[in-house]
Amino acid sequence: MILLSVENISKTLKDGPLFQEVTFGMERGDRIGLVGPNGCGKSTFLRLLSGSLESDTGTIAKARNLSLALLEQQPQFLPGQTVGDFLLDGEHPTIQLLRQYHQLLRAKDVDHEVLHQVMEEIEVQHGWDIQTRYTSFLSELQGPPLDASMEILSGGMFKKVAIARTFAANPDLVLLDEPTNHLDIPTIQWLEQYLVNATISVILVTHDRYLLDHVCTTILEFDRGKVYSHPGSYTQFLERRSERLSSMQAEQERLKTVLRREMEWLARGPRARTGKDSGRKSRIATMQESLISNQAQMADFTSLQRRMGKKVLELKAVGKTYANTEVLQPFSHSFVQGERIGLIGPNGSGKTTLLEMIAMRTEPTVGMVEVGVNTAFGYYDQTDSPMDHSQSVLGHITEIAEEVTLGVGQTLSAPRFLELFGFPTSFHRLPIGTLSGGERRRLYLVSVLMQAPNFLLLDEPTNDLDIDTIRRLEEYLLEFSGCVLVVSHDRAFLDRVVDTLFVFADDGTIVEFAGNFSDYQAEKVAVAVKEVEEIEKPKRVIQRQKKVGLTFKEGKELETILSEIDHLEEKIAKLEKSFSAEESDPSTLAERTQDYTTFRKLLEDKMERWEELASKEIEE
Repeated sequence: MILLSVENISKTLKDGPLFQEVTFGMERGDRIGLVGPNGCGKSTFLRLLSGSLESDTGTIAKARNLSLALLEQQPQFLPGQTVGDFLLDGEHPTIQLLRQYHQLLRAKDVDHEVLHQVMEEIEVQHGWDIQTRYTSFLSELQGPPLDASMEILSGGMFKKVAIARTFAANPDLVLLDEPTNHLDIPTIQWLEQYLVNATISVILVTHDRYLLDHVCTTILEFDRGKVYSHPGSYTQFLERRSERLSSMQAEQERLKTVLRREMEWLARGPRARTGKDSGRKSRIATMQESLISNQAQMADFTSLQRRMGKKVLELKAVGKTYANTEVLQPFSHSFVQGERIGLIGPNGSGKTTLLEMIAMRTEPTVGMVEVGVNTAFGYYDQTDSPMDHSQSVLGHITEIAEEVTLGVGQTLSAPRFLELFGFPTSFHRLPIGTLSGGERRRLYLVSVLMQAPNFLLLDEPTNDLDIDTIRRLEEYLLEFSGCVLVVSHDRAFLDRVVDTLFVFADDGTIVEFAGNFSDYQAEKVAVAVKEVEEIEKPKRVIQRQKKVGLTFKEGKELETILSEIDHLEEKIAKLEKSFSAEESDPSTLAERTQDYTTFRKLLEDKMERWEELASKEIEE
């Protein structure tokens, strides 16, 4: 069944087109990921599909009675709202009916005829179930209670509430704009499983590459005003994109050769060109416009930071208490040059607090932070850096430094450094106020790196950044010779960048783990399997005897249940072996873990049934 049919839609904002003549169709069950650089129009595209914004050209046709919900990147709430009130503030038509119903109840002069009509429509739309689903989703997500004030929620808790409201409406099609921002990893994994297993269709904007790869059945790539459709997973998209870019590169080289010859012809002068094709000038201009400037790749350079001293940073039993609540229990660590450490744990477990203490923005309640004399911090936090929005992009950066040193005897100018992080020359004179939120965050990142730090503190650096920028940051960090301490929920980023984890728990403890996130997950599963194996199992002596006291049907069941038990035990043993096998595919870990839990439960049920049937046996 066709849910959406998009024909030749275009949209222009600011000074140029975001995208032009986009055409695609979406069927029920499709899960589409939108990828492309910040500012290319992904969020605008979602707003066009939701109907909150109109396209300049083209049409968007939707299936009759299509139920659609949009999760915006930064949802808004009203002052004084509770979590329960926030549900009724949603834009979904059924939620609007519920809001109208409550407004009618609160009115002094109730129009009973209108109230009755609204109640009937809510009944038809199954709207009374929304509150129940909302509460259920909040419980699954470990979100706040309904009477909690929205104003006191953390970014992660707020996002959980917004996700619960989006799914509570039970839409046919859900549009998600950066849903993983501020979420902890367990919640992202919950979201991933829900999107795969639910019967809804999805159009998704996210920088989370694991989420894209595991969830999406199609990728729409936004690139220089055009949109390319790539059926398949994110991994398959990368393969096709590589092929397309290689083809484009070959075409670019051909264009350069033709253009050089045409420029030589143009330089001969009017007399030499007598009788030649008068359209050649216009063709030269067209070819010049077709040439795409190649931006330098992040792998082309390494960053030379300030030299670090022998002593980098030492945490001596540092801990933090707020309002008699121990946020962080005393923790010690002595940093050495070259460490790249990821901080993971639930929202509110103290990860940002540790960064704040290291950066001297807050004092520890106990313990001491000792910083080496040559240690220079670069702190990229979650808040927007104060910037003069009337200042140009280049002006802001050159105030920090005119150039950055890349290696011994090699420097790069501020404009060139901007290009490395996705700001072409056309952006350099733009006022900062005209940039999108993601572009401003990227500019803030550039400004931190321009300060030549040798100890980077990065708090959720992948939030609001596009995937290409995240890749460039990864390449930068892999070549970075100083220390990196990074809070992140991006599993692919953690796997690529860090070699050690600080694992934060709800009780304020921090445990060090040697390895990246996939290593940590595999270790958790292996420990769980070992615990199951160590549970003493009653020895079973299964004797095949003549069945007496059983019905014919029970006798047949007892004969087959033994082979079923053996088959389940074989499956469980094979899964347990895969958890410790180095060659196992990490991307299937979640699926294998779920299968393991299912088979264990089924085995227990079969064993109980076998014991019940066997108890009816009477030896001859």
